[in-house]
Amino acid sequence: MSPAEHDAPDTSHCPLCGQANQCAIVAGLPPESCWCMNEPVSREALARVPEEQRGKACICPACARPAPASD
Repeated sequence: MSPAEHDAPDTSHCPLCGQANQCAIVAGLPPESCWCMNEPVSREALARVPEEQRGKACICPACARPAPASD
């Protein structure tokens, strides 16, 4: 394994919780078949993705849900 491969982010797991992100693109399926095309993705969740993984690893459906509103 080259140093670049060793440092590459794991694109099949959520960078926030480490669970499988269920990304259709990583699975070799068309982008339009991905869960994120039909479900809302919280801006707050996207903002928590570490800078080095932004645009490289998708978050999972559970982490993408908006936080419940507090009273």
